[in-house]
Amino acid sequence: MTSLIIKDIQKGNGKEAVKGALITTHYRGFLSDGTLFDSSYDKNKPFQCVIGTGRVIKGWDQGILGMKVGGKRTLEVPAHLAYGERAMGKVIPANSDLKFEIELLEVLTRDN
Repeated sequence: MTSLIIKDIQKGNGKEAVKGALITTHYRGFLSDGTLFDSSYDKNKPFQCVIGTGRVIKGWDQGILGMKVGGKRTLEVPAHLAYGERAMGKVIPANSDLKFEIELLEVLTRDN
């Protein structure tokens, strides 16, 4: 896989994720063989991050921008937009393409 693939499962109708926004998501992360490596649902704790500023993998920074609260999408992230040549512990091997199912719960921007 060479480029990011974004597929909307459900379009949201809430606030849009923009660069620098604090977002809250639920997600599941899978290896290319379908193995689940992480899930905020399983932890029962949504994940928060600032989007579009290099705080998360590039695939998330690029793939979540423009998404709206209430939306669900899948991101198929090539290795160079994920962790590249780095392995992440024993869970994600080096040079892994990843797939995420993301549900956008909240978007906070400075104007809130």
